[in-house]
Amino acid sequence: MEIIFDVMENTLIVEFFGELDHHGAEKAREKIDTAMDNYMAKMLVLDFSKVTFMDSSGIGMVLGRYRHMGESSGNMAIVGCSQNIRNILNMAGVFSIIDYYATKDEAVEQLNRKEVS
Repeated sequence: MEIIFDVMENTLIVEFFGELDHHGAEKAREKIDTAMDNYMAKMLVLDFSKVTFMDSSGIGMVLGRYRHMGESSGNMAIVGCSQNIRNILNMAGVFSIIDYYATKDEAVEQLNRKEVS
């Protein structure tokens, strides 16, 4: 699991590459939490467009970041899922609490709009 971070305005964008399994999810959680603190980001976008596999550990990592963002009055979104990854997240109920957008730019724009309102 490789992770690349980008910051756009006050939003941390996390792009995942590879498999988000037990080992990858734990490392991702640690890296994301550290980056959130370092960049003092108020919003988080998770980009799954390059994820080839995800199990329940990946779902847990996503839900944990959602809870973390809620504790800091932040918001988050998910972008770029393959149909398989999108089905997994949908069956787990993730999209009932976290918005999905087609692109990172759209997600950042909508998250900023929510922050203003």
